[in-house]
Amino acid sequence: MKVRIGIDVGGTFTDAVAVNSETYELIGSVKLPTTHTAKEGVAAGIIQVLEMIMKEYNIEAADVAFIAHGTTQATNALLEGDVAQVGILTLGTGVEGAKAKMDTNMGSIPLAGGSKSITPVNVFVNTANKNTLEEDVKKAIDELAAQGAVSIVATESFSVDDPTNENMVVDNCLEKGIPATAGNDVSKLYGLKVRTRTAVVNASILPKMLDAANMTETSIKQASIEAPLMIMRCDGGVMTVAEVQKRPILTILSGPAAGVAGALMYEKLTDGIFLEVGGTSTDISCVRDGNVMIKYAEIGGHKTYLNSLDVRTVGIGGGSMVQVENGKAVSMGPRSAHIAGLEYEVYTDPANIVDPVLKTVRPTETDAEYAYIECSNGKKYSLTQSGAANICGYVAEGDYAAGNVEAARKAWEPLAKNMGMTVEECAETCLGFAAQINGKVVDSLIEDYGLDKDTLVFVGGGGGASSVVPHLAKTFGVRHKIAKNAPVISPIGVALAMVRDMVERTISKPTEEDILAIRLEALQKAIAAGANPSTVDVKVEVDSKTNRIRAIAVGATEMRAKTLGGKKKTNEELCQMVAENLKTTADKITIAAENEAYLATTCQIKVPYMKIFKKKSLAIRLIDRDGVIRLQRKNGGVHHGKFRNLDAHVKYMLDQFTVYADSGEEVPNLWIVNGSRLIDLSALQGREQILALAKTELTGVDPETDLIFIATKTTENERR
Repeated sequence: MKVRIGIDVGGTFTDAVAVNSETYELIGSVKLPTTHTAKEGVAAGIIQVLEMIMKEYNIEAADVAFIAHGTTQATNALLEGDVAQVGILTLGTGVEGAKAKMDTNMGSIPLAGGSKSITPVNVFVNTANKNTLEEDVKKAIDELAAQGAVSIVATESFSVDDPTNENMVVDNCLEKGIPATAGNDVSKLYGLKVRTRTAVVNASILPKMLDAANMTETSIKQASIEAPLMIMRCDGGVMTVAEVQKRPILTILSGPAAGVAGALMYEKLTDGIFLEVGGTSTDISCVRDGNVMIKYAEIGGHKTYLNSLDVRTVGIGGGSMVQVENGKAVSMGPRSAHIAGLEYEVYTDPANIVDPVLKTVRPTETDAEYAYIECSNGKKYSLTQSGAANICGYVAEGDYAAGNVEAARKAWEPLAKNMGMTVEECAETCLGFAAQINGKVVDSLIEDYGLDKDTLVFVGGGGGASSVVPHLAKTFGVRHKIAKNAPVISPIGVALAMVRDMVERTISKPTEEDILAIRLEALQKAIAAGANPSTVDVKVEVDSKTNRIRAIAVGATEMRAKTLGGKKKTNEELCQMVAENLKTTADKITIAAENEAYLATTCQIKVPYMKIFKKKSLAIRLIDRDGVIRLQRKNGGVHHGKFRNLDAHVKYMLDQFTVYADSGEEVPNLWIVNGSRLIDLSALQGREQILALAKTELTGVDPETDLIFIATKTTENERR
């Protein structure tokens, strides 16, 4: 049996899981305290936990088909200010060079709350004299080293168009044994100042990450594991150690991304909100069309070109305490029981709670007052979110968050009495406070990414999932589920993650050649990062407002990308699932097209119009044979035909759903289904671009292959 091993390094614990490589079922898990103080840092814990899980579950080195870990090391380094002295070597000439010299003088880049910062040193090299340029660069490197720089950034205006000089600087740094970062390597976007800032942050953690990555990789090789070590990225993918050695910044915030990666694979989430609940906080993120939503990260309040998961952290977790004023509950969190040095009331024996008296505590000097009880036997317990959820029946028996309801009820009685409520009413009220806080963040994600509350799904991960998610889902009136193996969903996400890479460029009015070139570049980067070429899919997005093109390549590390699932469902079963999604009956569902992997269905629905009216729209659902809805849209249509007539089919869909407005024609969103592949052309702006990329994506397809085409209009809210 081949095994996939995933390791997640958290602030408190390092968790490891072993997953069956064929079925993706969990074999087992282990954990140990994160080794922050060890000489080798967190790498020591990674090695220890790997040894533990292989020994406990009798896993031989030859059985390991995939191994990856997520690490907080880069994040912690920035939070704690444990960064290297960075030198910036700016290249340029003339007026442009003078401006570059000014733009790359970063000053201090603040880190964790402004208490720590990165303050680079600078040297400028004039590139006018090509004959002496390399010698001038070598002298500049020595000058930066003399100023204390142990890691260097090479930066030049428009290096994204011609990276020759930046790359030459990096090569010379490496010859001298100095870690270095080229601005063009961390981003392909124009914007010298932001690109340089991103490179500086990358360079500041480069030496430490190099040591940890090399140490971990060496230990894995010594354990005779042949599978290459992969590292979790902040956008939910993984990359090789070689890539980490160049761009460690991509591992920042990889912890939250790991949980989403697990939810996507285990729960096959198409559209929804993922909430990973710990003891102190909840990480909330959005999934749309099976993809995590990403944004540019900010560090110390400064914008960077680092694309990271759009995760929004809220101070509500399983251990969140009840805020009180004048003996009555007024809010929940953000302080948790462990900060106050108190035990949870729900995880003790009822016999320990004797004559409880309500008291308050300020965990820190500036905190509000929080409720706890003191018993006549001297024992003290916090009133928590987990206790309230258990009391109100939101936590199922056997759940990781399940506790002793009798103990929790006894602990909550003094507060309930003060509020003139039953214990259940009091607990429900406090859960409502938490739902208000979480709900604001969820509402903002729904608004930002155009999700529909009517068909939204909340998925909970983390050990405290049941203490938050069921009640929040009830408040919103949406469906919810607790992810399979929720307490270890993050290391599972690491074990099951796909290789992912991305290229962005700034191009005004991109041509077909531009789009195909950036697609190829992203494809090659994903392959270089460890993806098997036959599994890589590339999505290209064109943003005409910012003149940016983005190509995202995702692929598996194995010969094929496997999915979870048992027996394939019948058409009748799939139509019933679509009907449930649309809150209608199966007889209203029409199969518009199908192949061996998918059903494309349509259904007439009524949607709000000008707030007070409703109009008819065609709802489209693309559902796979496992019963997962892969695409949900409205205001469009479905078509099918042979590949040999691709031009005619694409033209037909474009003609049918193009909208003509004052600003000109707005081409529809288009997707093409080829077997099990869903080709996304929805972010392209012109007919020529769409057809050119469609032909590229379908290169080598048999002319008689049946394709499914789905299109939706772009000027209206086509989502569902």
